[in-house]
Amino acid sequence: MPDAEGLKEAKQFYTDTPQKTEGFFLKGSNAYDWGLKNRLARIFNPETGKTVMLAFDHGYFQGPTTGLERIDISIMPLVPYADTLMLTRGILRTIIPSSVTKPIVVRASGGSSILKELSNEEIAVDIEDAIRLNVCAMAVQVFIGGEYEKQSVINMTRMVDLGTRYGIPTLAVTAVGKQMARDARYFRLATRICAELGAHYIKTYYVDEGFETVTAACPVPIVIAGGKKIPELDALKMAYNAIQQGASGVDMGRNIFQSEAPVAMIQAVRAVVHENETPEKAYDLYQTLKNEMGK
Repeated sequence: MPDAEGLKEAKQFYTDTPQKTEGFFLKGSNAYDWGLKNRLARIFNPETGKTVMLAFDHGYFQGPTTGLERIDISIMPLVPYADTLMLTRGILRTIIPSSVTKPIVVRASGGSSILKELSNEEIAVDIEDAIRLNVCAMAVQVFIGGEYEKQSVINMTRMVDLGTRYGIPTLAVTAVGKQMARDARYFRLATRICAELGAHYIKTYYVDEGFETVTAACPVPIVIAGGKKIPELDALKMAYNAIQQGASGVDMGRNIFQSEAPVAMIQAVRAVVHENETPEKAYDLYQTLKNEMGK
C-alpha cells in the first residue's frame, strides 16, 4: 500500500484550458488506431508529411538485380539517409543489423518470378512473422487489369484485415503489366480501388499528364515508384513534379542504387521531398556531393 500521508491535493486542473484534440497529419488517416498511426508517423515525417522510402525488394521476383548483387555493400551506406526501408524478410534477417532503427516495410506478397506470370501472387509472409520483425507496414502487389487481378486484390484485403487487427498498415503497390496503359485514367482506377478496399497508403507510378487527378481522387497517401533507371536530373524532376502534384513521397530504388553516386543521389532526393528544393538545385547538390566523395 502506498503511504497516503503527506500527499498534496491536486490543484492544477486548468479548467479554463480545453484539452487539445489534434487531427493526424497524414491524409485520410485520422480514424485509425493509435498503433497504426504511430507506425505511419515513423514512415512519414510528421514535420513534412513526406517520406523517402528506399526500395530494394526487387530480388523477390527477379533475383540479384544490378546494383543489388551485394546488398551489404551497395545498400547499407544508403540506410542513414532513408526514412524507410522497403525490403524482403530474407534480406532483413540476413543483412540488416538489428540495431538499425529505420522503419521497415516488408514485402508480403510473392510467388512468381520474371519467368512466369507475375500477377499470380499469394500472401507470402505470415502476420505473426511481420509482428516478430517489428515492421511498420506490409507491401502487397495489386495487379488491376492483370490475369490474376481478383487474386491480388483479395491478397491485399486479407493483409488489410490482418494488419488492422494488429495495428500494422498495408501498402498497396499498383503493378503495371506489359499490356496495361500507363496513364492517369488507369492509375486513378488502380489507386482508388486499393484505397476503397482498405489500403492505408499506395505506391504507384508518376505520369506526366494528369497525375494531380490521381492524387486528388485517392483518399489515402500516395508515394511514387522510381521505376526504371533514368538520368539523375530526370529522376529528380519526376520526384519534384510528383510532390508538387500531391504525392506524399517516393519509394525509389534503381534511380538511387544504380546511380553513379548513390549516397549523393539519395541526399538530393531528400532535398526535393523534404525541403521542396527544385530539381536543378538538388542536382547541383548531387554533383557537389559526388565530387566530394570522388565518385
